[in-house]
Amino acid sequence: MAVIQLFNEIGTIFRNTPTFAIVLEIFLLITVIWLLLHKRGGGRRRRFTKEEEDSIIENYEPEPLVGETDPNHPLLRTRMVTSKVGKRINVDGHDCLNLGSHNYLGFLEDQDILEEACKSLRKYGVGSCGPRGFYGTMDVHLELEERIAKYMDLEEAIVYSYGFSTVASAIPAYAKRGDIIFVDEAVNFAIQKGLDASRSMIVYFKHNDVKDLERMLVEQEKRDQKNPKKALKTRRFLVAEGIYMNTGEICPLPELVALRKQYKLRIFVDESISFGTLGKGGRGVTEHFNIDRNEIDLISAGMEGSMATIGGFCVGSHFIAEHQRLSGLGYIFSASLPPMLTQAAISALDRFEREPQIFKQLQTNARLLHKIFSHFSKLRLCGDELSPVKHLYLALPLENNEAEQKLLTEVADKCIARGVAVVEAAYLQDREHKPVRPSIRIAVNRLLEESEIAAAFDIIESVSSAVL
Repeated sequence: MAVIQLFNEIGTIFRNTPTFAIVLEIFLLITVIWLLLHKRGGGRRRRFTKEEEDSIIENYEPEPLVGETDPNHPLLRTRMVTSKVGKRINVDGHDCLNLGSHNYLGFLEDQDILEEACKSLRKYGVGSCGPRGFYGTMDVHLELEERIAKYMDLEEAIVYSYGFSTVASAIPAYAKRGDIIFVDEAVNFAIQKGLDASRSMIVYFKHNDVKDLERMLVEQEKRDQKNPKKALKTRRFLVAEGIYMNTGEICPLPELVALRKQYKLRIFVDESISFGTLGKGGRGVTEHFNIDRNEIDLISAGMEGSMATIGGFCVGSHFIAEHQRLSGLGYIFSASLPPMLTQAAISALDRFEREPQIFKQLQTNARLLHKIFSHFSKLRLCGDELSPVKHLYLALPLENNEAEQKLLTEVADKCIARGVAVVEAAYLQDREHKPVRPSIRIAVNRLLEESEIAAAFDIIESVSSAVL
């Protein structure tokens, strides 16, 4: 009776179950049985003799870890510096006026900052040899973070030990797979690496073209209307630089902030060049445009320019900083910033607050150099007049970037031989989002005098006219 009852119950189940479900279950059952019974490797493998095995092992050639490297690649070419880096520098045995180092405020030569750093060296030693979470946090690190937050009039700051890793860690700490990031196509390489690490959908808009950005935002809004459930889960970010390293141009921040409000974006601004150079107090592009810094979700900056040290920082709300302490890979896994260099940054901030006229001096020199360098006959100057970073391009473009790079390298070499240290901008062209046109990158120093700028112009004009 029990067997008959069991078969009746099974029959009832089959009658009440849809046919497609029964077929699917039978198919899955057959698949599981096949996987269990089928031998690995798809049947019998051929067995090699001992001689054949020895021959295969002997002739095995593993693939190289990296491909062949071009020995003439510009990034492998070094120029030897045999002096302290400052307004003047000795390159390959030539004493030169330095227009290549990003020492905008001239703090590399500041004796007070040097002495304070040496005192810190005697107290703390060379470094911590550990990340911030593992005996790497010292009182100078906390003091610097507090000082930066106070200086920028924001809640909290977090300090990284390397400028490149700052923005490259901050972006993937917030943006994840499924998010959308709208990015200016001219952003620097560190930002691009942060975008890669985020695994988000990246949408590039034309450089400093607000209309092109708005067009893309409108298109995204239409897509969101078609799929409102997905739109609710998708976060949108906007990433820009205060002053673009690759162009020397200032971002149109007021227009970007307006779009941020209209389309509900989270905006990140990298101020590695604009911090300490723009605004009456050197607070960057937000002060330059008189925009409330609370309108910016995250401000990041490298300290390797105006502050003449290394490392970087992010500043914003308490949540912004605290989240990175748990999610910023460059913060979590890197040894902390050496205390002596942390003290150098604190001393630089002291100068920022004590002598705000230094920013006006730098901006005056940037305008002066821009005016003088705009008159080259074979070269064309690009960049904002206030920017301490400017680019010199060939006035008449050549058919390819490699040919332009060789000519600019020759110009730079001959300028060094005649006492002006300039450097051609170097890029990993095969890794950049889009090929960057070769240029000579000029860095303005607050300590430059008008006569020195004029003399540099004469030498570069003479060399470029002869080479080109």
